[in-house]
Amino acid sequence: MLPGNNIVTLMVCGLLGVGAAAVAHADAVTDWNAITVDAIVAGRPGPGPIGVVDVALVQVAVHDAVQAIDQRFEPYLVEIAGARGRRSAAVAAAAHDMLIGMFPAQAGTLDATYFTYLADHGLSGDPGILVGQKVAARVLPLRRVNPDPLPPPFVGGSGTGQWRPTNSFLGNPPLPAPFSSMAAPWMAEFDPFTLTSPTRFRAPPPPALTSALYARDYNEVKNLGALVNSTRSAEQTDLAYFYSGNVPAQWNSALRGVANRYLHRIGDSARLFALASMAVADATITCWDTKKMYAYWRPLTAIQEGDHDGNPQTVGDPAWQPLINTPPYPDYSSGANNVAGATTRTLQLFFGTDRVTFDVNTLVPQAVRKTRTYHRFSEAAQDMVNARIYLGIHFRTADLVGRAQGRRVADWTFSHFLLPLDDEHGGRWNHDDLDE
Repeated sequence: MLPGNNIVTLMVCGLLGVGAAAVAHADAVTDWNAITVDAIVAGRPGPGPIGVVDVALVQVAVHDAVQAIDQRFEPYLVEIAGARGRRSAAVAAAAHDMLIGMFPAQAGTLDATYFTYLADHGLSGDPGILVGQKVAARVLPLRRVNPDPLPPPFVGGSGTGQWRPTNSFLGNPPLPAPFSSMAAPWMAEFDPFTLTSPTRFRAPPPPALTSALYARDYNEVKNLGALVNSTRSAEQTDLAYFYSGNVPAQWNSALRGVANRYLHRIGDSARLFALASMAVADATITCWDTKKMYAYWRPLTAIQEGDHDGNPQTVGDPAWQPLINTPPYPDYSSGANNVAGATTRTLQLFFGTDRVTFDVNTLVPQAVRKTRTYHRFSEAAQDMVNARIYLGIHFRTADLVGRAQGRRVADWTFSHFLLPLDDEHGGRWNHDDLDE
């Protein structure tokens, strides 16, 4: 905890603890985060995590646009002398121009959304628009793009313990296509937003196939993650499906809920989204570096080849299939848990407590419960660990290591970037609303 925050932390614990009541307060940051996520989902169809990098770049621009006017926190990149105008206008302009630059094919839809938003919120002609435009023009060149030409596909290896493309079963739509090579392997070499290198928080090697830990992980996912004849309970199956959709989009939605419920300064919302999205992006880059480094096989391959792994405690089943299709990248470490770990750790640091009541929603049709209410950020992170096992797509160690990687990246990001220009509140929020 940063020094001098005891009063703020006590206030946060009292206001955000179990059963706390709060009035939702939407602002331009959360509005444009939703627009951003929708645009990125439409603009980057198919498997792979590269959209988290796009989200981070937009949120960095939004933060810098607000702080050009607010002058409360360090910018990531851009300072504009004499910036003025309404912060909401700066947010809308920065996000809009970033998205247009990323996805020019969506210009018609994004322009219509943007001009309607300005008109509906009384922002047309506001000088804050120019601030957002100037920031976006400076931030957009930082975009991470797919290499051109693309490198050869990464397909791992065929040896024992090595990841290789897997087939899809017929009970689930084949997305991705059967035997797909690794999605976006070049992300392992992307320049991070806050880290000195993608390798900074590379995980140690995964468990040896002959170890007791591997046997424990193997038998757990074999029993709990199977498509048929599983020992999963109905509640475990529902949890699995709940976290089987677009994980980054799901956590952006959860962040919007937290911000709308508890934050009353647009600068705080902008900073929270920038910190969380940079931590998620860098955690994912770190994860992709780890995945490529070790190319560790998925449960689907491991269990079908279990009689050949040299471990007497693992009995193979050539017909075994997971609950859902196996994603097209290695097991170790878990990208979904990098995302959940980075997001929940950023929230813990931002609010100075783990005890916050918040909701996570899902759009997955198979999930019976569409909303889960948590009273600790860590509870949701633990559910993500378990869900990936119940889905049959990860070993527990990959989940735990992924979560730890995400948390370490979030710790680094929060302590080194977007720091308060004074230490009055140590970077944590308070209730004053300076937006309008």
